Amino acid sequence: MILLIHLLVGVVISSKIEYFWVALFLAFLSHYLLDLIPHIEYNIENIKNNQWQKSSPDFLKIILDLSLGLLIIFLLSNNSFKTYACALVSIIPDGLTFLEYLLPNVFLKKHSRFHREIIHILKNKKISNFWRFSTQIIVGVISIYILLF
Repeated sequence: MILLIHLLVGVVISSKIEYFWVALFLAFLSHYLLDLIPHIEYNIENIKNNQWQKSSPDFLKIILDLSLGLLIIFLLSNNSFKTYACALVSIIPDGLTFLEYLLPNVFLKKHSRFHREIIHILKNKKISNFWRFSTQIIVGVISIYILLF
């Protein structure tokens, strides 16, 4: 899933779960649950391959995705500390994967392997891009609906 969707689901969890630590844990767990659903991700191959001279477009995608997510959260949520904490915790697994590209170590390598090979188990299955894209739209629309009503 793109970061925007993870952020939105983290905010929905924050808005529906009263207890801070439970909300944080569920926001973190939501990342893995969402990534089990077939989805499309944007290409960041230049970052993955340490091709820093070509990676500006990859970083731009990440920055735009995060910025749009934070803007929507700012406009649709109560803007509490808990809201932003759950949103940010919901993207930690992708942050750990990104860190593994920069600072490879045993823990990050194991996490990345778990994230790629177990959680993203449907990534290489033949599922049309239409459905992969649609799942993200559906989750995003449902999240925004819950935040509004």
